[in-house]
Amino acid sequence: MKYVTLNNGVKIPQLGYGVYQVEPTEAGRCVNDALGAGYRMVDTAQAYHNEEGVGAAVKKSGIARSEIFLVSKIWIGNYGYERAKASIDESLRQLQTEYIDLMLLHQPFCDYYGAYRALEEAYREGKLRAIGVSNFQPNHFIDLASNVEIVPAVNQVETHVFCQQIRSKEYMDEFGTHTMSWGPLAEGRNGLFVNPVLKEIGKVHGKSVAQVALRYLTQRDVIIIPKSVHRNRMEENFNIYDFELTPDEMERIKSLDLAKSAFFDHNDPETMKMFMGWRAL
Repeated sequence: MKYVTLNNGVKIPQLGYGVYQVEPTEAGRCVNDALGAGYRMVDTAQAYHNEEGVGAAVKKSGIARSEIFLVSKIWIGNYGYERAKASIDESLRQLQTEYIDLMLLHQPFCDYYGAYRALEEAYREGKLRAIGVSNFQPNHFIDLASNVEIVPAVNQVETHVFCQQIRSKEYMDEFGTHTMSWGPLAEGRNGLFVNPVLKEIGKVHGKSVAQVALRYLTQRDVIIIPKSVHRNRMEENFNIYDFELTPDEMERIKSLDLAKSAFFDHNDPETMKMFMGWRAL
């Protein structure tokens, strides 16, 4: 397992397990399988409605709480200082823990400045070990990072071989903020699992397309949280540190970048309303 040091000195596993779209009733089983496969970071969110299952699985695992890195996110319905403050306490209760290792703002919408003040306060109180944001595009990110007391440790954004966030990562690097990828396998979109470049490189290393795609991100110093509900896939996604892509292979994969989302059309107002949380989940 490789760890990354955040801008406040906290160490975070570079590879974690994400529970987006994992049913609340399945969250416990999935997290238990992931922990059994070796994962030591779990990424959840208030909007996923499965914090309780995640917390129960961690508590029942028998693994010391200090060895498991928990990530959650404040949903926009809880933005504003007072609501965000209360929601942090509720997430702590749901997760059955005295602290959350990394807490993010889920979207750059509504009163995110007020919500971020609540994050800063909870950080100082020891309820959160690190704080950050999610889905903040460069204009949102730079504005926030330039005007808060505690610079975000992480910005979790869509990042995969077809949407590599190269320019955005450069901005975040300037602030000492780590890029964290959601959708590191693009949910198979754009034919990722049959991509000829990834298949050819995988054949050289005796690895799957998914393993090559994930390894590419980690070699770019991106934190990743691949999600699967199948134990064998969890194990496959976890087994990516026993090979290294060559500079030439890295360049070939870099050329796959389409520099646009595989999920959202940023020119379509209706699509963006859903993405930005204008409709309830």
